[in-house]
Amino acid sequence: MTQALHRLDVRTTGRGLTEITAPVLRWVAGQGLATGLLTLWCRHTSASLIVQENASPEVRGDLEDFLRRVVPEGPGLYRHDDEGPDDMPAHIRAALTQTQLSIPVAEGRPVLGTWQGIFLWEHRAHPHRREVVLHLIGDQAAR
Repeated sequence: MTQALHRLDVRTTGRGLTEITAPVLRWVAGQGLATGLLTLWCRHTSASLIVQENASPEVRGDLEDFLRRVVPEGPGLYRHDDEGPDDMPAHIRAALTQTQLSIPVAEGRPVLGTWQGIFLWEHRAHPHRREVVLHLIGDQAAR
C-alpha cells in the first residue's frame, strides 16, 4: 500500500465553479498507482467541492442560481458579516455542499463518468486563492 499527498493551488474568479479535473488527473497519473482511493479536501469554510457535469455550462449557472435563491444575501439577514455581506452566505453554502470528495481510482485514473468533472465551488463574490489537498492511497501498478 502506497500513499501520496499533494496541495493544489486554485485561483478563482469569484463566485461560481472552477473546474480542477485536469490537474487532479495529471497528479494521480503521475503517482503510478493502479487502484486506490483519492480524497480531495478543501481547506476553506467559504468554498466547497463538487463532482458535476462538465459539458454544459448551463448546469453550473443553474446550480449557482439555485444556491443564490436558497441562501440570499442582504443587510440584516445574518449576525456574522465580518468580511462583508457575502461572508455568512458563503459559510452556509459550504455547509450545504461538500468540503471533501472520495473518488475510486482504477487503472491509474479516478473513476469519473463520461460527463463528470471535479470542481471547486467558490462561494465568495471576489476572487480567492484556494487550496485543495489531494491524498491518494492504493497499490502500485504491476511492473
